[in-house]
Amino acid sequence: MTAYPAWTPAARPGIVPLRPLSFGVILGRSFSALRQNPRVLLGFALAVQSVATFLGSLAIVAILIAAYLRLDTLRPGTQAFDEVMAGSIAIGFGGSVLVSLVMSAVSVIVQGVVVAEVTRAVVAEKLTLRALWTQVKPVIWRLVGYTLLLTLVVLVALGIVVAGAVVLVLSDPVSGIVVALGVGLAAIPLALWLTVKLLLVPPAIILERATITGAIARSWTLTRGRFWSTLGVVVIISVAFGTIGQLVSLPFSLATTAVSTVLAPTGDPETGFFVALVVGGVLTQVVTVLVQSVALIVQSTATSLIYVDCRMRREGLDQDLLAYVERRDAGATDLDDPYTRHIGRAVAPRAAAPGPYAAYPPPPGAYPSPPAGAYPPPAGYTPPPGAYPPPARPEPEEGSHPWVKP
Repeated sequence: MTAYPAWTPAARPGIVPLRPLSFGVILGRSFSALRQNPRVLLGFALAVQSVATFLGSLAIVAILIAAYLRLDTLRPGTQAFDEVMAGSIAIGFGGSVLVSLVMSAVSVIVQGVVVAEVTRAVVAEKLTLRALWTQVKPVIWRLVGYTLLLTLVVLVALGIVVAGAVVLVLSDPVSGIVVALGVGLAAIPLALWLTVKLLLVPPAIILERATITGAIARSWTLTRGRFWSTLGVVVIISVAFGTIGQLVSLPFSLATTAVSTVLAPTGDPETGFFVALVVGGVLTQVVTVLVQSVALIVQSTATSLIYVDCRMRREGLDQDLLAYVERRDAGATDLDDPYTRHIGRAVAPRAAAPGPYAAYPPPPGAYPSPPAGAYPPPAGYTPPPGAYPPPARPEPEEGSHPWVKP
C-alpha cells in the first residue's frame, strides 16, 4: 500500500465550463452545440420538422380546397354564395389554426429532446436518441399541454384586441386607429417581458419533472435578476435567423422571375404558375424548413444554457454538477440526476468568474486568515546584512485576538 494518493484522470470537459456563464459564452455555445451530437440534434430536428411541415401543408391545402370547392356551384352575389363564403372562411381559418397547433406540439417535442441533450452535454455525456426520448417521454404531455395553453391564451388575447380595435374603428375611425396603434406598440414590450419570464418553463418540466403551474413559477423565479441578459440572447438569435430567412428567400424570388422569363417570354400563365410552384414554392420551403430546424435547435440550446446559468447563480447547481462529474469519472454508478438535487436551494449571489476557474467561497468551518503581525519573529532573530528593515507594526489592543499576547 502506497502513501501517495491514487492518480485520477481530469474530468471530461462539457460544452460549457461548470461555473456561472457570461453572456458571450451562452450566445456562442448556443451556435456551436450542434457539433456535440449532430446526428441527434440536427438529424432528428430536421426529419421531424420536414415531415411535420409537409403533412401540415398538405392538410391546410386539403382543408382550403374542401372549404371553397362548393363556391364553384353557386353564383356570385347571391345570398347562398355569401353564406357559403362566410362558412368557407371560418372553416379555412379554424382548420389552419388547428393544424398550426399540431405543428407547434411537434416542435415542442423537438425542443424537449434538444433540452435533454444539451443539459447532458454540459456534464460531458453524449446520449442516444432512445435514451433522450426515455427522459422526455414521461413529461411530453405536460410540454404539449403548456404549449397549447399558451397558444390559446395568445389567440384569445389577440382576438379581444382585434375585436376591440374593429369596434373602435367602425365607431370613430381616427380614434380607433390611434388606439389600435397604441395598443400594438404597448404589446411589443409586454410580449418580450413575458417571453423572458416564461422562457425556462420547458427545461423545468423536463429536468425537474415540474407541473405546468410549478414550472411557470420556477421560470418566473429563476429569471429574476437575469432579464436583460436573457432578453439579449433571445433577441439576437431571433434577429439573426429572421435575417437569414429573408436572405434565403430573396435569391429564390429572383430565380423564379428569371426562370419564368426564360421559359415563358410571352407571359404564358401556365408556365409561370409551374415555375413559381417548383422554384418559388417547393425549393423555398425546403430551405426554409432547414433554417427553421437550425433555429429551433439554437433557441432550445440557448434556453437550456440560460436555465443552467440561472440555477448556478441562484442555487449553486455548478457544485452539484462538479460533484456528479467527479464521482462519475471515479467509477461510481449509483448516481442521482444532478438536476433534481437541491431544487430551490438559496445560495449567495455570484458573478461569472473572469478566468478559467470559478471563485468559490471557502467551505464552512474554515479557519480565518490571521491578521498582519500576528506572528512576530522568534527571539534572537537578526535579519541578514543588507536586508530591508521589518515594517513597523502597531501594538495590538488587549483582548483583540486570543492568539496574540498583549
